[in-house]
Amino acid sequence: MGIYAMDFALKFNHSIFSTPYPPKPSPKCRFLTARCSLPLSSDGAATGLAERPWKVADARLVLEDGSIWRAKSFGASGTQVGEVVFNTSLTGYQEILTDPSYAGQFVLMTNPHIGNTGVNFDDEESRQCFLAGLVIRSLSITTSNWRCVESLGDYLAERNVMGIYDVDTRAITRRLRQDGSLIGVLSTEQSRSDDELLEMSRSWDIVDIDLISGVTCNAPYEWVDETKLEWDFNSDGRDRDTYRVIAYDFGIKHNILRRLASYGCKITVVPSTWPAAETLKLKPDGVLFSNGPGDPSAVPYAVETVKEILGKVPVFGICMGHQLLGQALGGKTFKMKFGHHGGNHPVRNLRNGHVEISTQNHNYAVDPASLREGVEVTHVNLNDGSCAGLAYPALSIMSLQYHPEASPGPHDSDCAFREFIELMESTKQAA
Repeated sequence: MGIYAMDFALKFNHSIFSTPYPPKPSPKCRFLTARCSLPLSSDGAATGLAERPWKVADARLVLEDGSIWRAKSFGASGTQVGEVVFNTSLTGYQEILTDPSYAGQFVLMTNPHIGNTGVNFDDEESRQCFLAGLVIRSLSITTSNWRCVESLGDYLAERNVMGIYDVDTRAITRRLRQDGSLIGVLSTEQSRSDDELLEMSRSWDIVDIDLISGVTCNAPYEWVDETKLEWDFNSDGRDRDTYRVIAYDFGIKHNILRRLASYGCKITVVPSTWPAAETLKLKPDGVLFSNGPGDPSAVPYAVETVKEILGKVPVFGICMGHQLLGQALGGKTFKMKFGHHGGNHPVRNLRNGHVEISTQNHNYAVDPASLREGVEVTHVNLNDGSCAGLAYPALSIMSLQYHPEASPGPHDSDCAFREFIELMESTKQAA
């Protein structure tokens, strides 16, 4: 066992405190030497030291392009595969974590500071976390919010969701913007080689997979929770007539249901496979086709359900519901390069010329050129010109590619719920 020695020489010159200029070297300087010794292990490392007060890299994100990103883990441990997408929202990470539309995906937050407000039980958008993992730059070591009940790390660990931090999220985002969304593997298992993880990323694909069946409800239920008064910025619907709405759960967010309820709707939520005939038996005033994860072409049963309902009652499609409506109207959907994920996407309403800042979360879009005659494009994404909304007045159809409930995000598009109410009201009056 060797001896590790450190010598410190400290010089003291009393005149330095009494003169404004650097003192000249003096032969009367005092020298103090301190010496400490620590035993060395066979590999030269000092033993007997206390555990490091900081966490070291213990996780890897391996992308299908062959890049390997070392990081530190939090939340759950293990190995998980998913599609890596980036989200540009500045706030609302808990709503993002509980958005079922992220099933099968690793969400990379471009905002570098995550976890500083902890988590609470009021902001959850579904019954659990459906995303495959969370990738962030900096994990807050403290929480500061009056509603906080738990830290982000503990929250993810309890829900078996993996997370990594201290990774260059800016560099990964630039790679995704250049090359498109990539399949990746998160792992904390040191026994797995880089080559093994790379092979996993290249042998899995999110395209043509039915992700909706894993996030939908198991049986119909009545929604009874309205937006709480302290959060309700529009309560006009409380004095309106009641409209009965059937909401197809393709991965529906709670705040969509809260907003509909606030506008005076009585809502029954049904599973994604609920037969159209059973829906029509309930004689609803309108049908909502909700948001949801994955490829709309992978759920032909949902498209058939939409087709059977069109023309019978007014319908409103949001995100996945918008894409399913597009296919039901003869259109085609396609996978975008890296999709839209964030709370700051500008959209132009072509009917009134207004620009709305919207919340978006989708990797697929409708090709407007493929739609049948009479279908109107009502909204356009100003970042890339993609279709962001449709209407077909002949069949009382309206849809948006983004999330008007904006949880999290701006409230610019909340008027879409009022438009749905007006669509049901006008149809009822015309009957």
